[in-house]
Amino acid sequence: MAGEPREWVVHDVPSPCVYLDGETARLPLRLPERRLSATELSARLAAGDRRQGILFYRPTCPSCRACEAIRIDVDRFRPSRAQRRIFRRGEVEITTSIGRPGVSAERVALYNRHKLERGLSAGEGPVDAGMYRELLAASCVDTFELLYRSAGVLVAVAISDRAADGLSAVYCYFDPSFSRLSPGAYSILKQVELCRAWGLRYLYLGLHVRGCGPMQYKVGYLPHERLVGGAWRRFDAPV
Repeated sequence: MAGEPREWVVHDVPSPCVYLDGETARLPLRLPERRLSATELSARLAAGDRRQGILFYRPTCPSCRACEAIRIDVDRFRPSRAQRRIFRRGEVEITTSIGRPGVSAERVALYNRHKLERGLSAGEGPVDAGMYRELLAASCVDTFELLYRSAGVLVAVAISDRAADGLSAVYCYFDPSFSRLSPGAYSILKQVELCRAWGLRYLYLGLHVRGCGPMQYKVGYLPHERLVGGAWRRFDAPV
């Protein structure tokens, strides 16, 4: 594919959608020929791209437009009362460390537990260290990892990409037994704070899928913007 840098399409096969029953998904996987700069990543995020490992993708489904990229403009974002409570509690009970993504038995075990106990495995077996590295530790952009611990216990791990004008929340997994701390929500709010501290405008939250219940939590961060029909549109309410 033309562009800078050029990209190779390495997989482009329609498949059943994992979010909406009866829909066909098409997510061409693209491999950049080199590592992307922060500015190049910003352009891809603004166009609706997502990253998995060293690959990028963007939904191009034949008959469905339910997937919409979603982002928070951190200067306009106003947390709800519940979100403020989650953040305050997390700041007291959770210790955060930031570094390059790593692979360890602790991380792999927590990732597999999160997928299994929250019903996200979709019939797939547990990942091993090599699979984990390909999914979450490998990258073609500036990527960092947030480790969240409570009393020394690993509560959650988040993977995030840094672009010229924002962060992209790639993935977060957590220990379901710490659900009282709402670690997923806390991680989003923590990354909002990082954007503010680092002078970055946006926090990208991936894809919002209209009609998919488990994805609706993303619209609770208000106001937010969603990529609709090729243009970013502001939403002040979760409808």
